[in-house]
Amino acid sequence: MNNIAIEQNTQWTFPHCPTPANLQINWTEILAIFPSLQSLTNCEQNPIYHAEGNVWIHTQLVCEALVSLTAWQAVNITDRSILFAAALLHDIAKPLATQVTDDGNITAKGHVNLGAKMVRQILQDLQTPFTIRESIVAIVKYGSLPLWFWDKQNPLKSIIKASQLVRCDWLALMAEADVKGRICDDRQKLLETIEFFKEFCQEHNCFDRTYPFASAHSRFIYFHKEDGDPTYAAFDDTRLEVIMMCGLPGTGKDYWIDRNHPDLPVVSLDKLRIEMGILPTNEQGAIVNAGRALAKGYLQSETPFIWNATNIVKPIRLGLIRLFAGYGARIRIVYLEVPIDRVLRQNRDRKAQVPNAVIHRFRDRLEIPDLTEAHQVDYFVDV
Repeated sequence: MNNIAIEQNTQWTFPHCPTPANLQINWTEILAIFPSLQSLTNCEQNPIYHAEGNVWIHTQLVCEALVSLTAWQAVNITDRSILFAAALLHDIAKPLATQVTDDGNITAKGHVNLGAKMVRQILQDLQTPFTIRESIVAIVKYGSLPLWFWDKQNPLKSIIKASQLVRCDWLALMAEADVKGRICDDRQKLLETIEFFKEFCQEHNCFDRTYPFASAHSRFIYFHKEDGDPTYAAFDDTRLEVIMMCGLPGTGKDYWIDRNHPDLPVVSLDKLRIEMGILPTNEQGAIVNAGRALAKGYLQSETPFIWNATNIVKPIRLGLIRLFAGYGARIRIVYLEVPIDRVLRQNRDRKAQVPNAVIHRFRDRLEIPDLTEAHQVDYFVDV
């Protein structure tokens, strides 16, 4: 992550995280703090992959395996807490995602992405610092990558992308604990795959660090091109900058623009919505089309501008970024975040109010932007 404008003290501990001096885990206290974990006890798993029993048994075994690892014990208190929190919460969504097919097979398709969103909200309620919170979310989301990365269409791209979001050595630790916390016939094979993952990441200089691209533009080209070369130093031929705002309604996007770039033209979907008399709950296609038409005018004249909308999901951002980049734009995403109670309060003061139910729905759908999407991503997070 880069350019965190407002952040808490980054020395952070997770509730009841063990220490190297005392590896005992107080499960009673943890369940008292996180009652949602109780549902894991009633969630069965596919015995082919998890013969140890239900998800809660697996979770306890994973956490105990993690804290027994020398590599976990060797890192600082905050890093230990990050990894422990990820291990504890990594299967939090399995009860919601688990299904039993007609032939008796147990599946939990989609639990990883759903779990990442649930973990983000749990950690927000704990007022977890943004960078730490998003590191835990990334471990939950990509923690199984060391087990399956070689099956990806482009294994190299998968590890380079992961390294932009979280340290791959943390993913390896998480995967090792996950495997040691289960009973399955291919356990040794999975552990060998993790060792291969470590070697592959080290070979490509992204095991304990972010992959070092030649420039921000080289990184942008790599992630937006089908078969790019990560070592290629791309010539920067961008001709203008487009700032894309991102955040829930009521996070202060208009205020940020007024304070930081009052001189730039703004394509505001809220203003277009008012001008066109379209409610936030109505079909928004006409507003987006009108906004894109305005944007094309600025792009054709090579005039820097701001695209001001919520842009909370990645596919919407990607479609706009492709449009802007097609005209030679350098893309900067500005993400704003404030606590949900303040979002609701500030939304009440807006001219274009959004119904609270819509804001909560947006919050559930929110995908926070990352460096694989743009030339620059700035995070302004007020806790």
